[in-house]
Amino acid sequence: MLRHEFQPGRLIIGVVLALAGAVYAGDAGGLWETPWFAVIPLVVGGLFLAGATALLARSRHRRAAKTDIPR
Repeated sequence: MLRHEFQPGRLIIGVVLALAGAVYAGDAGGLWETPWFAVIPLVVGGLFLAGATALLARSRHRRAAKTDIPR
């Protein structure tokens, strides 16, 4: 039995925020130089993608629940 249902939107935003953290960690470590505003499009795009994915997953979950045969 699963403890909770899979939520792909949270997975996507987690990966995007980890990537943003890696970008700033690379800057702090001196591997490259990152302007302060460079991560804003990455995070905003990740939030949009995660929201769209969550909306799609929720609609598919509801559609599957409606057509499921009770046991």
